Order: sequence, then structure tokens, then C-alpha cells
Amino acid sequence: MTTTGSSTSFDIRRIGGRIGAEIIGVELTSDLDPALVTEINSALLEHKALVFRNQQLDDAGQLRFASLFGELTTAHPTVPSVDGQPNILPVDGDEGIRANRWHTDVTFVRTPPKASTLRSIVVPPYGGNTLIANTAAAYRDLPAPLRELADKLRAVHTNDYDYAAPRSEKAAEHRKHFVSRKYRTEHPLVRVHPESGERGLFIGGFAQSIVGLGPSDSRDLLRLFQSYVTRPENIVRVSWTPGDLVLFDNRITQHYAPDDYGDLPRLLHRVTVAGDVPAGIDGRLSHAVEGDDAAHYTPAAA
Repeated sequence: MTTTGSSTSFDIRRIGGRIGAEIIGVELTSDLDPALVTEINSALLEHKALVFRNQQLDDAGQLRFASLFGELTTAHPTVPSVDGQPNILPVDGDEGIRANRWHTDVTFVRTPPKASTLRSIVVPPYGGNTLIANTAAAYRDLPAPLRELADKLRAVHTNDYDYAAPRSEKAAEHRKHFVSRKYRTEHPLVRVHPESGERGLFIGGFAQSIVGLGPSDSRDLLRLFQSYVTRPENIVRVSWTPGDLVLFDNRITQHYAPDDYGDLPRLLHRVTVAGDVPAGIDGRLSHAVEGDDAAHYTPAAA
């Protein structure tokens, strides 16, 4: 069923009860009017993840669309970009380097991306979906005592932690690149969204410890809070076809790519929009604990 927002010039078809919508009637290969971009941004704030089917963009088109929502980051703080495209990260499903772990993009730096775009280029005939979770719904689901506890906590995010042993030489090389610069950043466990004012659990795979707690207690609490993020009712599953583009709000979501497509090829291109410094309920901002200011990665660090 297609539902049309009263103030939008396109159709919005919800694909999840708490997160996710398909945008119908927008051709991303065309120049988009600023008013239309504002409407898309409003839909993003409401639905957290937007799917644009069969757009058939090239790299230049994806860069052009992503830049409508702000300045772009480079591809990644440590991982190489697509050749000749410094703002595009290849998300390649090569065996051994698959990102099948719940995370929010690049939270190990002080200014993680505001939004991410993923564009499908090669997709397997089965599997290879992307799961996206609504961390604001997860926060609202918390029982009052847990919510009050979360409001007070801060977590340290890092790109350097105990990963599983690499399964191939290529995976080992990817791991070497990933930790070639080490970052640790302290973020609020509950982030206040700078546009909507919503509160969301700001954790995920890079959150490795809670300030003031030891490793065991940190792991237990992070697992508990994370279990609310990954409840099925808080997740939308995006099944890819070639040419699709997904735009999701990196400030209030997590995502996961299940490793369920064997040795089949899968290739997406990611372009991310620069974000601001996260703020907690008390107004305290995130701060770097270890690592440079990531100015080579995001203009927000300047």
C-alpha cells in the first residue's frame, strides 16, 4: 500500500512498522529542487531509512545526491577509497572482510557521519540484505530504570578491539588498514538528535567500554542495551536489486549486513555526509580520547 504525505510531492510507502520507507516518484538522476530535498530530509527524520528503487545512478550521481544533504566525508578514516573517487568507499563482500556486525558508521571518531548512502552495484540472487535498526525506538522501549541509567552513561568507541581472527590474507590486510590509525572517542550513551530532538541509544559494534566501569560490567551493560536495538520490531530488512539506493540517518540508526550469501559477489558503494559532534541529554559533547582530529576524513573536524 502506498501512502502519500500531505506535504510531499512523492509517495511514501512504509516498509516497516517503526523504521523504513520506500520513496516513489523521485528520479535521483534528475536535478532535485531544494524544496524537494527538504521534503526528503523530513521523510528521513521520520522514517530513519529511505529506499529509492531502480535509480541506476553512477558514482557521480551518488556523490551529487549525497551532497544535497551536506558536505561529504572522504571514504573512511583508514580504509582506501574506490580508485580515483576519494569520497566513495567500496563495500565489497569478499570472503573474510564482511561487516556482519551491528554498528553505526565511524563512531570511533568525534564527528561521525550525519547520513550514509549505499548504492547497489552487484547483488547476489539470495541473501546479502542490509538490516537497519531504529535506536530511538530502542530507547523508548527501555524500562524506566534502564532508561534513567542510560541517560547518565558514556561509552568509549574504538576501531581497535579484539576482532575475530582474519579468515584470509585479504581479510588480514583489510584489518591492518582498518587499525592503521587508532581512535578512541567518548560519546554519550544516549544521543540527542540535533534536528528532531529524539533520544537514541548511541552504541553499536565500536562501543567497547562504559566510562567508570570495568571490562566485564561494560560488556554486560552494552549487551543489555544493544538487545533493545536489535529487537525485530525495531528493524527493517532491505532486499537489494541492482541500481537501488538507500539513505539512512547515521545519528539514530544501526545497520548490519548478514553474511548469508556464500561465495557470491556483492558490491555496494557508500558515500557519507559529514556530521556534527554528538551531544548527550546533559548537553555534554563527545570528545576524543586517542587519535588525531580526523580532519583528513571529515570537514566537521576542522
